[in-house]
Amino acid sequence: MKDSKILALKYRPQEFKDLIGQEVMAQTITNGIELGKTPNAYLLTGIRGVGKTTTARLIAKALNCIKNIDKNKKCSPEEFCSSCKEIINSRHIDVLEMDAASKTGIDDIRELIENSKYSPTSAKFKIFIIDEVHMLSKQAFNGLLKTLEEPPPSLKFILATTEVRKIPVTILSRCQRFDLKRVSLEKLLIHLKNVSKKESGNISEDALRLISKASEGSVRDAVSLLDRALLAQTINKDKEIKDQDIREMLGLADRNKTILLFKEILSGDQKKAVSHLKELIDNGLDAKNFLNDILELLYLFSRRINLGPIEKDALISESEIQLIEEHTKNLNMQDLGLFWQLTIKTMDDLKVVANENLTLEMYIMQLIHLKDIGVIQEENYETQTNGGSQIYKKNNKENINEEEDTKKITSSIKNQLKSTNQIKTNLIKNPKLENEYSTKTEIKNFQDLINIATKEKEIELKYDLERNVKLVSFKKGKIDISFNEKLNKKFIKILTEKLLSWTGERWIISLSKNIGAKTVYEKKLENKSASLLKEQNNDLVKKILSNFPDAKLIDVEEDKDA
Repeated sequence: MKDSKILALKYRPQEFKDLIGQEVMAQTITNGIELGKTPNAYLLTGIRGVGKTTTARLIAKALNCIKNIDKNKKCSPEEFCSSCKEIINSRHIDVLEMDAASKTGIDDIRELIENSKYSPTSAKFKIFIIDEVHMLSKQAFNGLLKTLEEPPPSLKFILATTEVRKIPVTILSRCQRFDLKRVSLEKLLIHLKNVSKKESGNISEDALRLISKASEGSVRDAVSLLDRALLAQTINKDKEIKDQDIREMLGLADRNKTILLFKEILSGDQKKAVSHLKELIDNGLDAKNFLNDILELLYLFSRRINLGPIEKDALISESEIQLIEEHTKNLNMQDLGLFWQLTIKTMDDLKVVANENLTLEMYIMQLIHLKDIGVIQEENYETQTNGGSQIYKKNNKENINEEEDTKKITSSIKNQLKSTNQIKTNLIKNPKLENEYSTKTEIKNFQDLINIATKEKEIELKYDLERNVKLVSFKKGKIDISFNEKLNKKFIKILTEKLLSWTGERWIISLSKNIGAKTVYEKKLENKSASLLKEQNNDLVKKILSNFPDAKLIDVEEDKDA
């Protein structure tokens, strides 16, 4: 008769060497048992499904196995000794398994302590395995302290938990702790291949890889998902299970389709983006899984932007890498950061809004508008348009103290995006307008800029250039400036448009916060003060002032006719 056990139980490790991904821990425990240096209490921690309860039973088996007591006797997976058989079947009289989730009180612990006083009946050690030990009450933990520290020589405790932080420090200090790691995807994949082969499962490697990934490092979850996939195949065993079948089974979106959805978001095509989303929903999309896929996709995009081209990765297909390479050009870390925050917020919205599909549609539309807004962040804000180019960039190397000024400029930038984009649109639609902007005037320095503003009677612009703008650096096509709080909010927009009009070229205006920079007007006042001071020491001036005590030197001018 075929074994009817579920695969997670059927392929449960029966020896330490069968534990997947926990080799170091297994070796440490077996060495301690062989040398007879075993602690009073073991504490096993880790996420669900990595083998805590299995390891606890393996420790119990090893401590009470006949071959460890008498070297002449044998015990193997082919023929276990009576003690190991009883522990495997949870029937050993000296090995008690207790679920702390259902027995949390001090009375349950008192009963356990009473039982600990009796010597083992047939084994070398009496062993108490307490699963989910963090669920015990404070009084139960306190009742356990003394027995944990000084148990009878023949008593061992094995505690298991997924929430080690909830266990009191007084308990932790009395245990020898072992942390079971998440199992790597590659090891899970190898294990699933072996199980699938033994079960004669017709399943593709891509499908197994997807199961490995979905299990998040949990062996039990991975094997359970494989079991579920193989059960779906029982009707038609000749049909190979593909990764798309697993996606449908788990409610996962096809990553290629998710990337294509992102393409429509970046291009601002709301109708196509929503259409792609509805197609995914019709295919059984799970909202939470979809948003997690989006977060993973954002990570891949940011990895591409910050670390360069994505090298061959076992978990990312070549087609996916190609799509990421293609669409990363339209993204920057600022966009990705905003997308990430909105995705996290939408996950919270799912807990409030009853209609998940409605929430996802709103999420997609918000992403599209968020991309269009081009919000400027404080740490590195940069906005660029192709017609009447503007770049606003904060220099991180300089100290920023004028936060209110930055907020004002940032607010005005948002309002200016549409108008500068309109310039670009008009130039494309109206070639005659482009010719109008192509009248070239060469501007070599900042003074040339002030002079042309004077010549063109741009009085407000000239005033700002002289009195409210502090020049940091000037190059052809790029001006770095700082500003004071009196700067006109529309200054950047006006200056960019005028530069395009006067020179026929697009200029980059970078905002900085160079404290040492001064306005043209401030420099004129300084020069005037220096000239006055110099002339006050002139013998002729001193003579005049001495003859006219009420006189005062207020200005100095050069004689142009001299």
